[in-house]
Amino acid sequence: MKSFADKLSQPWTLISTRFLPFADAATPELPLGRLFRLSLFQVSVGLAVVLLIGTLNRVMIVELNVPAWLVAVMISLPLVFAPFRAVIGFKSDNHRSVLGWRRVPYIWFGTLLQFGGLAIMPFALIVLSGDTNGPLIYGHIGAALSFLLVGAGLHTTQTVGLALATDLAPEKSHPRVVALLCMMLLLGMIGGALAYGFALRHFTEVKLIQVIQGTALATMVLNVIALWKQEPRNPALTARDRRRDTFAEAWAAFSEQPHAKRKLVALGLGTVAFSMQDVLLEPYGGQVLHLTVGNTTLLSALLAAGGLSGFGLAARRLARGADPYRLAAIGALVGLVAFTAVIFAAPLHSQPLFAVGTALIGFAAGLFAHCTLTAAMGSARASNVGLALGVWGAVQASAAGGAVAAGGLIRDGVGYLAMQGRFGAAMANEATGYSVVYHMEIALLFATLIAIGPLVRRIAYESAARPSPAFPLGEVPTHSLSLSR
Repeated sequence: MKSFADKLSQPWTLISTRFLPFADAATPELPLGRLFRLSLFQVSVGLAVVLLIGTLNRVMIVELNVPAWLVAVMISLPLVFAPFRAVIGFKSDNHRSVLGWRRVPYIWFGTLLQFGGLAIMPFALIVLSGDTNGPLIYGHIGAALSFLLVGAGLHTTQTVGLALATDLAPEKSHPRVVALLCMMLLLGMIGGALAYGFALRHFTEVKLIQVIQGTALATMVLNVIALWKQEPRNPALTARDRRRDTFAEAWAAFSEQPHAKRKLVALGLGTVAFSMQDVLLEPYGGQVLHLTVGNTTLLSALLAAGGLSGFGLAARRLARGADPYRLAAIGALVGLVAFTAVIFAAPLHSQPLFAVGTALIGFAAGLFAHCTLTAAMGSARASNVGLALGVWGAVQASAAGGAVAAGGLIRDGVGYLAMQGRFGAAMANEATGYSVVYHMEIALLFATLIAIGPLVRRIAYESAARPSPAFPLGEVPTHSLSLSR
């Protein structure tokens, strides 16, 4: 008798893989059903991210009347744990366990941290809003603790989950696996935003409690399903008497890789360049181009569609042997065009140009993120996969969080000065603050291209740089052909 999973998946086997996105990421070692199940941890991360940054950001300020500065502090607390992703990845590489698991314990405890933070969060927020007879400080402490726990949990889960995917997937399928994982994160964010918006369309504190605790339950269920029978047990690898490098030794080995620091600088610059606009596109469309609320909401869909297109193109090209840093540089070039289109949409009063620029930003950011993550997976040795992906995650998350905060502060500061007439009458309009941020992102993309340049493989140059044979005349034509490629 066939299992329920076999019956459910049988109809899909009749469809060509051309019409199933990322179906070719499956391998005999990691079948498609198992890969999709593993990727569910990204959905739980996406739900937590959109809940914190999107839904609670608005609910705390508008419905609960929490001061905006306090909301900003609470939302930024999960970033405290971003730099520790490298340590978390290193610990999962070198975990000691009689059960033979390295990744499972960390994903499980990350899930528990995330669940615990979400479980206490709604009550802490209600106390924080002042709807209590007790001291307000308890609300501050409870809210801070809940956001810290969720941040620690999602950073741990994502870092070690990516390391587990790298362990299980053959190297040749890494580009497709990365594309699938990125897609699932994006789908988790989109699905979460739609679900939260529908559930809280008529806000009450009881509904807020139900939504946040429902997210906690979904996190637990999704991650348990994702973990089930994924990591093979290997007691020899986790034995207590097995020699392990210290973090300093592992970091030294990681730093000795060619262009290690340049790779991190390029990742950080590119992430900042694409992230400063994250909270500005919709207000820009509303204030400057006078889009309706419905139209500005569609911007998120355009951004997501562009990101999915970037993931798909990167997966296809990298699977055919393309250089990830060359593709990342192409993403930065597309970003230059995208931000230019967004900037010129204001003086031209062109909503279609703005829509095109938004879609291109999503495409370029998706292409850049996919390629840098694939490069990190490809450069990692089997003994330090967690460390390599933890470093990537630490730089990416820290840069993105800092960029979002900087973008908002720069827009507000420059916009205030412009409206006061400090830059002249020509600049005294609502577009000035946004425009400065977008111009800064263009400058950062140029800096990203400078950093990426030496990382791109130069096949023809390397071929020409090889020492030529001593004097055998019979090999001269072959050598000259290699120079002409």
